[in-house]
Amino acid sequence: MIAGRYRKRSPGEPRAVGYLYLAPALALYAAFLLFPLCQTVWLSFVHWDGLTVATWAGLDNYRDLLGDPVLRQSFGQALVLLLFYAVLPVLFGLLLAAALSRFRVRGMTFFRTVLFLPQVLAMVVVAVAWRSILAPDGLLNDTLRAVGLDALTRSWLGDYTWALPAVGAIGTWVGTGLCLVLFLAGAQRIPRELYEAARMDGAGAIREFFAVTLPGLRPEIAVALTLTIIAGLRNFDLIYITTGGGPGNSTSVPAYQVYHRAFEINQVGSAAAVGVGLAVLIFLLTVVVSRFVEGRNT
Repeated sequence: MIAGRYRKRSPGEPRAVGYLYLAPALALYAAFLLFPLCQTVWLSFVHWDGLTVATWAGLDNYRDLLGDPVLRQSFGQALVLLLFYAVLPVLFGLLLAAALSRFRVRGMTFFRTVLFLPQVLAMVVVAVAWRSILAPDGLLNDTLRAVGLDALTRSWLGDYTWALPAVGAIGTWVGTGLCLVLFLAGAQRIPRELYEAARMDGAGAIREFFAVTLPGLRPEIAVALTLTIIAGLRNFDLIYITTGGGPGNSTSVPAYQVYHRAFEINQVGSAAAVGVGLAVLIFLLTVVVSRFVEGRNT
């Protein structure tokens, strides 16, 4: 029965028969992805408030995307957040994976579970919890006061200088566990003989990391960077719940601008243009990451 179900196509059998099996999946893909994507692109070329008749705008929305200081600021702040959402989690994950693969640690399963826990929590729950921790009367400020560091206390999410780093720190906390689990899984497939040969050559922990661990984890690094970059650039719920884009526009990001323009100030065409620009930016960054890894592998 199984052999018959997965038999090879006979030479006389039409190739179109095989395509029929893909038709339902392609129809769902087109209905739920391609059609909304095409509609978003079309909306980016019109002025529309969501209620009245849309009027043709041409490239006006894209000119605003480049010329509006608020939009430029939001894209710049999104790139800054990538330092917290992508770069720092990957670095911390690499350091922890290198240490845990070199030394045996009791309770490894529990340790990995605790670090991976933020990935299975809803981002709304994470945002509410951290909003309470970073509040003026929250746990962080109470701890600083308890150890005599009252001068460091502040309204972390309401400070123009510290609001963006505070949100970024939450992203680092969320992403580090994912990177660590990926790197630990990748480290297990690195041949132990390579580590033994490096140690026989007198390599220390640092040299062993750069000569064996880092090259062996290159595919996992690419996956981790891709996932964390996408998570960082499409970040909306964390911003919406913790700061609402404020104070002012100091934590506004493109995903939040899409919501703000489409549902709060009724500029659907501008919101669509921001969404298209964000999608292009994500695509370009992920291509750069994949090309870099492929180039190093060749």
